[in-house]
Amino acid sequence: MNRLIRLLRHRWLDEDDVRRALGPVALDRIEQRVRASEAAHSGEIRVCVEAGLPLGYLWRDLSARQRALTLFGKLRVWDTEHNNGVLIYLLLAEHRIEIVADRGLTRQVDAAHWQAIVDGMGAAFRERRFEDGLNAAIDAVDALLREHFPLAPGADNPNELPDAPVLR
Repeated sequence: MNRLIRLLRHRWLDEDDVRRALGPVALDRIEQRVRASEAAHSGEIRVCVEAGLPLGYLWRDLSARQRALTLFGKLRVWDTEHNNGVLIYLLLAEHRIEIVADRGLTRQVDAAHWQAIVDGMGAAFRERRFEDGLNAAIDAVDALLREHFPLAPGADNPNELPDAPVLR
């Protein structure tokens, strides 16, 4: 029965629900925030918001974490010069938040710090303040990247990945 409820919850939501949670103005502001962040460090930040898991994930009873790891690869977040890309993933159907960081940053930041960022996002999302939660997460990841991968004075960070949030 739980499997059926999970299936219905994920199939009920679609990309229109994502667009209602984050309208075009909010998406533009998030994109600008990512772009501004990346001007100060050598990292790359991707934001992905998904309404529900694909049917194959539900059928195999896979988790939001497993989906985030797959998208980390599909969106090529792992493919940055300094191995310091970060995916911020939100799954609306389960109110799940996942942050996946590449090995260059995970060597520097412990799991408890990532969990604190997720917890902060969760508080905003429970109040349906999706943009605020994503902005707080971007700011927290930005601070980590500035600390561990700052740009040298006068250096530029070539934009290796798109800055716009991915909606699914």
